[in-house]
Amino acid sequence: MRVRYAALALGLLTAFVVAIATVAGAQQLTRPSGVGVGAGLMGLGAAIAIGLGALGTGIAQSRIGSAAAGVVAERPEMFGLMLIFLVIPETLVIFGFVIAFFLYGKI
Repeated sequence: MRVRYAALALGLLTAFVVAIATVAGAQQLTRPSGVGVGAGLMGLGAAIAIGLGALGTGIAQSRIGSAAAGVVAERPEMFGLMLIFLVIPETLVIFGFVIAFFLYGKI
């Protein structure tokens, strides 16, 4: 049940980030020069993209890390596989950084 609520919250926050980026991009197109509200919203979208990516990664890695520690303690030959499983959620932060980089490039 908690996983369902966490997935729903993550989905809603992702929709919020996409909405902010869309509104910021539309406002930036209508303003020919100067820094306005669109630039601020794009900065906020970039911050949310990195922040939520890091939060999701931290939650995932905490659970995967504890399970991996137990598996490696019992079967040391599984270390490589567990390391791969631990690194996979890190792509969330990388994707958030890429989105933030592209948004920051428009400011």
